[in-house]
Amino acid sequence: MISESGPSRISTLTPREIPNNDGADDVSRPRSNSKPKSRSAVDPVLRNALRYTISAREYETLHRYVLSRSRLLRKRVPSVNAVEKYMDGGGRASVSDRNGGSGKGKEKVTKESIGGGDTYNTRTIRDALRVFIATCLGMRAYEAIVAKLKAQKEGPSSKKQPFHRSSGLRLSLSLSTILLLYRLLFRFFSRLRAHLLDATAAPFRNRNPKTYQTLTSPYAPAVGASLAGLALGIYPSQQLRVTVAIAAIFRALEFGWNLCEDQGMIWGWKTRAGGKGVVKRERPWWWGSWMLQPFAFGQLLHAVVFDRESSPVNLVNLIWKGTTTYIHDAPENLPAGIKWPNVWEITDSLAQMAKLNWPPFVSPTLFPDQPTLPPSLAAVAPLTSQAHPIITSLSCATLHPSDPSCLRTYLAFWVNSFPRLGRVFLLFYSILMLPRYKLLYNSPLYLINRLISKVLRVSTFATGAISTVWASICFFQTWFPRTFLPTQRFFLGGFLAGLWAWVQRKEGRSIFLYTARTSVDSLWKVGVKRRWWRAMKGGDVWVFVLALAITGAVYERDARAIRESRVRKGLSWVRGTEFRDWGLEDEDEIADDADKEE
Repeated sequence: MISESGPSRISTLTPREIPNNDGADDVSRPRSNSKPKSRSAVDPVLRNALRYTISAREYETLHRYVLSRSRLLRKRVPSVNAVEKYMDGGGRASVSDRNGGSGKGKEKVTKESIGGGDTYNTRTIRDALRVFIATCLGMRAYEAIVAKLKAQKEGPSSKKQPFHRSSGLRLSLSLSTILLLYRLLFRFFSRLRAHLLDATAAPFRNRNPKTYQTLTSPYAPAVGASLAGLALGIYPSQQLRVTVAIAAIFRALEFGWNLCEDQGMIWGWKTRAGGKGVVKRERPWWWGSWMLQPFAFGQLLHAVVFDRESSPVNLVNLIWKGTTTYIHDAPENLPAGIKWPNVWEITDSLAQMAKLNWPPFVSPTLFPDQPTLPPSLAAVAPLTSQAHPIITSLSCATLHPSDPSCLRTYLAFWVNSFPRLGRVFLLFYSILMLPRYKLLYNSPLYLINRLISKVLRVSTFATGAISTVWASICFFQTWFPRTFLPTQRFFLGGFLAGLWAWVQRKEGRSIFLYTARTSVDSLWKVGVKRRWWRAMKGGDVWVFVLALAITGAVYERDARAIRESRVRKGLSWVRGTEFRDWGLEDEDEIADDADKEE
């Protein structure tokens, strides 16, 4: 491999002739009047500290907009040229350089001169240190806020975890190590591939043809650099690590799907009009991420009822908090000796009803001397004891005991929940639109119309999904035989609730992908609990490595498969090639060249 330093610059010296013994022909060498070079005024530690803290280009920007504005700072801080010499290991800066230059204008620094001493390894270490410091400070602030909130609710904690053992420090170390290793591995495999493609590597190619094909593949650097994802194991095995791995693999599969779509591997090709060539088929208008919701909602509802520890309990608590139409609060005149069931006791009772094949409801008002509930359902006795006598379904007596009509209860839920959810989403999306205040000034009607339409669609989706979950329980017990899919009804009810995603199919992609990721996480935990499959130690780390490999390969094959420009810029920065969208710039250059030719 070719070294960065290039060929040696030491000149070849001719050997001196051996002088005669008499010394007649000897000519004495005159002494040099030049003094030895003075040592650099910049300490090597300071130079390295500057090099790994800020680049010359960043210092030039800082000097232009901040340091040069103050006369006192301009006299005391070094100029851009001086900092560049420091980083290149140059000598003492002149007085004019240290004072910011004696000319009227600021010195112009070209892009090449700014980055002269800023090597690839220097930028890699500097960016890794910045990621470590930024993440560490962010986690410290987050932990302080969470600790303060917990102290207000639960009281002060007795023992604090040491900083060197905190999860925040390990997360910062993990992310910075991933970035550092990814850049170093990507550069190593890129150079190795270039070296093997050279004509001098012909003997190796002849001896190891399979290894040569593997290492010279255009995807080899991306796949090899993905091994940096193993550094995710520095962070302890907690829910955050699993969430990061699932989010990464979802994004990687999305990029791979886009690539296959762009190349016609999914929808195929069709003949052009007139039979001249073929053209790629477009995606069907009804296809989209909303189709994930029926399966995700069905799995989540089944897990909430039968495998609570494997479900997103906090999210479910937030959803069920305002479901007062089906989950009733304790009455004010409740006797002291009676315990009113909470939402999770009602959920456990519904699961027990399903395991008992949905027993019929016997009204205690009509038959006061007979046992009306199985012993395992005693928790909902305060609800069923006051149920309407004409109710025949035990689930209806539990969810809406005072109203025998399931349809009326369903409509009442819409009347009560839709305005409340609408106000919540209106406030949320209004806050998100604050950065677009200029659009509100220029086109207020357009922005208000878009805000209202978005709030109405998402409120309809949320209200319809939650109401369908509860109403399907009563509907299935009324119309299905007792032994027909007694436990699988919850999955079917969630599937029907997920069909409401059709209302939000155009702008609900982020919500749909979030629920899909949550469902995959829950399904994996349910499978481990029920021994459908075995958990692999560090499996989430290997999933993250696979996600990095797929993402890097897709970016290498066709960067346009990654739709978001900021994601393409982020991948370019992770590889060490600046925060730029190279694919878009190449397209612009091609278009400019085509225009010039025309």
